[in-house]
Amino acid sequence: MPKIIGNALPNIPWQEKPAGYRYPVWRYDGNPIITRDDLFEANSIFNSAVVPYKGGFAGVFRVDTITRDHTLVVGYSDDAIRWRLEEKVIFRGYDPRLCEIDGKYYLSWVNLTPHGTTIGIAYTTDFETWTQLEDACYPVARNGVLFPRKIRDEYVLLIRPCDRGHTPYGDIFLQQSPDLTYWGKYRFVMQPVKNWESTKIGAGPTPIETDEGWLLFYHGVLTSCNGFTYAMGAAILDRDEPWKVLHRADSFLLAPHRDYEYVGDVPNVVFPCAALTDAETGRIAIYYGGADTVVALAFTTVDETVKFIKEHDLPNRS
Repeated sequence: MPKIIGNALPNIPWQEKPAGYRYPVWRYDGNPIITRDDLFEANSIFNSAVVPYKGGFAGVFRVDTITRDHTLVVGYSDDAIRWRLEEKVIFRGYDPRLCEIDGKYYLSWVNLTPHGTTIGIAYTTDFETWTQLEDACYPVARNGVLFPRKIRDEYVLLIRPCDRGHTPYGDIFLQQSPDLTYWGKYRFVMQPVKNWESTKIGAGPTPIETDEGWLLFYHGVLTSCNGFTYAMGAAILDRDEPWKVLHRADSFLLAPHRDYEYVGDVPNVVFPCAALTDAETGRIAIYYGGADTVVALAFTTVDETVKFIKEHDLPNRS
């Protein structure tokens, strides 16, 4: 049975799988957990990142305001379900990810520049004061996701190079750095393969280390006659050489099937951005944006997800 390599999190939010439900990922029955009503002058709150913090939880949340500016704010929670969001904007941009490395909480996000989007990197120890580092790439890129530890003495960042629009080009690459300033050693990771992800793919939450490899949840996009549909897939990457895909599911694990996922500012979107894990039980709580409007929560376990991936393994995994 696969094991999560990490810390115990006994207060991880959790609901048992509904009786008779056969899929590996199931939704929280109180979804959505965050809506525009949770912050003054918010048009939408979605695609957000959370981490354990001081016995509770902290997070960085994407808030698109009533001027439709893209902003990031901090929030806190005792149970990772009911959140208290602050009005102070810490950065401009969108789609944050968070991870803890050596006592610092690192934030990566889509940073807005006059020349296109880059990947911003910043860190904090208290979620009040932030130190912004050099951008991790030239324009244009999105979906910058740090691994939660150094690999071979280097920081590793998943990234999706793109253009200024919703490009049909959308493969996942990674890049490496000794100091979070100078980046290089670029490696191709994977590209769209199946119909459900045929337009583009991008890394989701911080990769989860297991004894079988890095468990990566990611989003895939289908272009249909009705526009884009975003769903969540999963793969397992090599622990020492994470550009090598060991296993990859041919099917999505979660797709827009509820009203808060297919009705909103951008219909038909499931966009995973964060995951909490409990190494003792193997439980995983996944936070995702619904229809670019709300934050929702889903659950799985490492054994159910790994089992599903292997039972639906792509022959051509990259």
